[in-house]
Amino acid sequence: MRGIKIIFWLVWRVWFYILMAIPIIIMFPFLVASILTDSGYPYFFKMARIWSKVILFGMGFYYKIDKGQELEENKSYMFVANHTSMVDIMLMLVTTRKPFVFVGKKELSKIPLFGLFYKRTCILVDRGCSRSRGKVFESARKRINQGLSICIFPEGKVPEDESIVLDEFKNGAFRLAIEHHLTIVPIAFLDNKKRYSYTIFSGKPGLLRVKTLPFLETNDKTKSDVNEIRDHSWKLIYKELI
Repeated sequence: MRGIKIIFWLVWRVWFYILMAIPIIIMFPFLVASILTDSGYPYFFKMARIWSKVILFGMGFYYKIDKGQELEENKSYMFVANHTSMVDIMLMLVTTRKPFVFVGKKELSKIPLFGLFYKRTCILVDRGCSRSRGKVFESARKRINQGLSICIFPEGKVPEDESIVLDEFKNGAFRLAIEHHLTIVPIAFLDNKKRYSYTIFSGKPGLLRVKTLPFLETNDKTKSDVNEIRDHSWKLIYKELI
């Protein structure tokens, strides 16, 4: 029985990467056309949402999104969520129809095919380089001025210790939000870790729950409030996870 489970996990994990590639190949000409200009990004975002749904449903996942508040149409936001799984990216994309840009680690740009579009559409950061972190603010400013929102997983990485429910948050997302007066939208992914963690021999198809938590306004905040609003966001998400 153990051997059958291991085979299932291995096949299931390989199937995940096949599912990542299939929609990209099918939509390739349209994806390329959408990333040639900044004005094409909203069309790319719509196709990215289709890509995400194909992967989630193809893996046997279905999702339930609990939205406590609605987003305003002509407004940019800072989305922050816990990070424990590869499906965090897909689930974030299906959670909102409002176009946003991920701030993500540079290493993902090396994934074949996926990396081509990742590095063209996301704000990449090399966490070991202080200059790279500085450029994130410049790139984010440009995207916000284009009317887009930003999404950051503020833990900075997936915790290596499986027992950690929610790691400490970095300041970057909250500094950006305060600097640009972005409303912060904390989001809790309640099931991603048990459904599809980075541990190979684990996980199974099933429900992925998403909960959007009370928005945090930053209009009256200054740089001195970064720690306070960071910790408040952490506590909101942590409370849901436990």
